[in-house]
Amino acid sequence: MLGRLTPLTSPHCVKTLMRSLKQTAIQRCQSFCSRSEEHIRRFISENTEIVGEQSLTPEIRLRLFTPNCRFWREKPEFWPFDDPYWAIYWPGGQALSRYLLDNPAVCRGKTVLDVGSGCGASAIAAKLRGAAHVVANDIDSVAVVATRMNFELNGLQPPVCLTDNIIGSQAVGVDLILLGDMFYDEALATSLRSWLDCCIKTHGTTVLIGDPGRAQFVEHSIRRLLRQLAQFDLPESVREENYGLTCSSIWCYCPEL
Repeated sequence: MLGRLTPLTSPHCVKTLMRSLKQTAIQRCQSFCSRSEEHIRRFISENTEIVGEQSLTPEIRLRLFTPNCRFWREKPEFWPFDDPYWAIYWPGGQALSRYLLDNPAVCRGKTVLDVGSGCGASAIAAKLRGAAHVVANDIDSVAVVATRMNFELNGLQPPVCLTDNIIGSQAVGVDLILLGDMFYDEALATSLRSWLDCCIKTHGTTVLIGDPGRAQFVEHSIRRLLRQLAQFDLPESVREENYGLTCSSIWCYCPEL
C-alpha cells in the first residue's frame, strides 16, 4: 500500500533532468532497440511510483516520477532510454483529461487520436468516457509501453499505439484529436497548425488543445484561432511545480475564426 502520494516533479527540475539524460541518449539507442517490452515494463515498474490524488484527475492512476524514485537522484548516465517526458503529468494534459472526464459526449462513440500522448492520461480519459477507438501516438517507444501499463492500471485494455511522427499524415477516420502541452516550441507549433488545418478541412476533425498558458502558445498566431471551452484551477502542488501557473485551459481549434 502506497502512503501519501508524492507531488509531481517541477519543470525546473525536469528541464535539468532531461538535459542531463539527453547527453547519453544517442549512444543508448541501439541498446534500447534490443530490449524486450517485458524488460521495459519491469524497468518502469521499478523506477516509477503510482500517483494520482494530487492531480486534476484523482480518478486516474499513473506511473510517474516522484522524489521517491531512483532516477530523481541517480546519475543520468545510468538512464538507459530517451528523455522520460512520459513520466510527468503535465498541466495541459491534466486539464485535457479533466475536460474529457467532465464532458463524456465529446468523445463518446468516437475515434480519438492523442498526439504526444506521453503517460497516456488523456487517452485513458477518452476511453473511460466511451470513445469507440483510441489511438495513442508518441515517438518515444518507452512512452508507448508506459501508456499500455497505465491503461492496465486503470482497468482498461491497452489502446492502439503508434510511434511514427504522424504530423503531416492523413488522419482519415479520426473524429477527435487531442493535444496536451504540445505547443512548447514555435517550429513544432507551426507544423502542427498546418497539419491541423488539413485534418479539419479534409476530414472534419475536432481538435482540442490543453495548455497552461506557456509563452510559446500564447504568443503563437494559432492562439487567435482558438475558442476557450474551459479553464481549471490547478491544485496547489501543481502550481508550485509549474512556476506558479495557476490554471490550465482547454481550447477548440477553429480555423474559420
